[in-house]
Formats: sequence, structure tokens, C-alpha cells
Amino acid sequence: MAGSAYRLAAVSAAAGALLAGGLTGAEATEGRTAEPEGRYVVVLKDSARDRLETVVRGHGRDHGARVGFRYQDALVGYSAVIPESQVAALRADPNVKAVAPDLPVHATQQVLPTGVDRIQADVSSTAAGNGSGGVDAAVAILDTGIDTGHRDLNVVGGYNCMNPFLTGSYRDNNGHGTHVAGTVAARDNADDVVGVAPGARLYAVKVLGANGSGSTSNIICGLNWLAGNAARYGIKVANMSLGGDGADDGNCGNSNQDPWHQAICNVVKNKGVTLVAAAGNSADDIANHRPASYDEVLTVTAMADFNGQPGGGAAATCRADVDETAADFSSFAVSTADAAHTIAGPGVCINSTRNGGGTTVLSGTSMASPHVAGTAALCVAAGPCAGLSPAGVAAELRGHASAQPLSYGFAGDPNAPVAGRYYGYLVHAGSY
Repeated sequence: MAGSAYRLAAVSAAAGALLAGGLTGAEATEGRTAEPEGRYVVVLKDSARDRLETVVRGHGRDHGARVGFRYQDALVGYSAVIPESQVAALRADPNVKAVAPDLPVHATQQVLPTGVDRIQADVSSTAAGNGSGGVDAAVAILDTGIDTGHRDLNVVGGYNCMNPFLTGSYRDNNGHGTHVAGTVAARDNADDVVGVAPGARLYAVKVLGANGSGSTSNIICGLNWLAGNAARYGIKVANMSLGGDGADDGNCGNSNQDPWHQAICNVVKNKGVTLVAAAGNSADDIANHRPASYDEVLTVTAMADFNGQPGGGAAATCRADVDETAADFSSFAVSTADAAHTIAGPGVCINSTRNGGGTTVLSGTSMASPHVAGTAALCVAAGPCAGLSPAGVAAELRGHASAQPLSYGFAGDPNAPVAGRYYGYLVHAGSY
């Protein structure tokens, strides 16, 4: 997809949600000569938490801010369309901590799955694929929503950040989120496929639209919902098979004024949710992408497997790649700091649940990430990860992955490295 066309689609989808929200401050701009405007996320100081609506109204009146989402849990602030001439003055407001561009975000699906067998979830505590049993865990899927009518998925709730005024409407109108959800938790029954953590309770947090795109404000809306509801619903794991341009400042977004990073740090460090994220499909350094670059998330690269078994030699199926190697599209870690939060999962020709029923095959790090999210949920439910911090969960999964015999790995893992590229060890659900 061409970059300019893609960005226009991404902004349009987000703008539709914003307009549906009944923007405030419009009266302040009525009658003015048209001038350039931009979409921004305004982060307020914590001292403004109890005065949020007062501050919002003031910014609408004084700076022409047409406000969409309000945030009070992941961070304090709001999203808005703001005249460019007012941005500098808004940044100087004593209530304002940061004003950041509301940039496009998109699902990291690449092309049109085997992976549950390859990571040995069939010999886990729940023996995925034996036709019975389930996992007592809750996982949030921040994506395009989930098909709530799919017979193989246990969707118990969610939130629509593309249009929060459509109460209870977080169904998938793209297919990406439904596919991701199936890899995490498709039921262990006679239907369709089985997930890594079969039957786990799924929360559909819709942060991407029908075209697979959204924006920073939509993502923060999803993280805001997660921060406010994780404890209530027992959500310990969340998957984010999505990404956009950006970097880690090593300071939770406080140095480079990145509200997305600030919200993630709050969800991880203060709310105790393990966030699993796709590395990206650009075959480049994850340091270029967010949230993959953030040290606080468990970042997942993709490896190619075509028959569910280690050893190599299987013929390619849905796309050209080489069995038991790092996927040719997968981004990777370069720095030691990024390698320390990176792990691999199967991401080529993955069969999983399809929007509208049945299954479909897709490839991408979007498909690798839910293998790890499902393993994290399995680890929490089975006991080894119960009570651990997100950093502890990541260390547990990475430790067991690295402890597997050489024969379990793939060409590109740390036992058979590619110079300058760190893909991590392959996650091992069979450990739990």
C-alpha cells in the first residue's frame, strides 16, 4: 500500500471516531478564517486529574481545541484537533505536560498459521488439541476488535475506541483481531482450530478500524480502558499486534514526550499487565518502531515453520520462505537493550479463526505475537507466572525458551545467529 494513501486512510478512520464523539470547543472557532489544523494528544499534569473537564473546556475556548477522547487512568489528558497556530501556546499552558502528534498506527499483518504445535502447546498443562479443557485466564486483545459471534472464541467483554459511543460494539470489521484472538485462545473442541491457551476469556479492545488502521489517541484510549479495568476483570496479559513509527527514549516517554509510552509504562508498572507486542514486518531494527522498541513490552519476532515440527526441510506452503529460519519479513533487535526484551514465535502461514466463522491463513509478526501472549496466559494460569511482575513473566518465558535443546530452535535464534540481527529464542508453551 502506498504510504500517502495509507496515511490518509488511517487518519480518516480515526477522524470518524473523533467526530462521532461530539467534539467540544467548536464554538470557539466558529466564524474564524480557516487555518491549518493538526491532530494531537495533550498530556496534562497529574494535578489536573480532578479538573479535567474544566481544563478541557478552557483549552477549547482559549486555543480552539476540538476535543475527542478524554483520558484519566493510563494518563491524564485528551486527544483533539488543534489549530497549528495554537500548539505552542498550549504547550506553555501550566496544566500541560506534553503535546504530541496523533500519528497513524496500523496492524502489522503482512500476507495471507501452524504454530501451536511448533511451540509444543499440545504437551502443556492443558494439552491443547486433545478436545477438552480450558485455561482460567483473561487476555485483552488490542486490535481491530473480535468477532463476538465466532463459536470458537470466548469473548466476554471489551471496548470500542474507534467509536466509544457505540456501547458494547467492539466486533471486528477487519478480521485481523479475530485471527490474533484465535491463536491466543481458540477453544479446545471439535471446531476450527485450538489456541495456545484454549478457552481463555477474551476482552476485545477495538483500537483499529475496518482498514486495520487507527492513531495514537485510539491506542491510548485502549490502554486507558485496560488500566481502568485490568484489576476488575483479572486481566494479566494483553496482546498488541500493531505498530507505528517511533523510538524508546529509555525514560517511559517522559524525555521525548511520547504519551503512548507513558501509558504503556503505567499499564505495565502500575497495573501489572504483561504487554506482548509484534516486532513489525519491515525486516529492520525494532528500535525504529513503537511499541516494539519499548523496553517495558515483550517484543515478538517471527520464524517460519511449515509443518509444526523442528528440524527444517518442510516445503513452503502459503508463501515463499524457508522452514525453520527467521521469517524474511520479521524485524529484529540490534541493541543489547532491545535483545533483552525480545522473543520469537511462529509467524508464517498461521491458521486461525476468521471473521464471520471458520478459519483463514495469515502471516506476519502479528501472528507470532499471540503465540507468546497465549503462552504468558498459560503460564499465569498454570502457576509459574502467578504473582510475578510483567518483567518477571517476560524473564520466565525467555528463560524457558533459552533452556530448550538446540534441536528445538531455528536458524536465526541465538544458538544459530544472523550477524547484526537478534530474533530471540522460540517461545515454549510446553513448559507450562
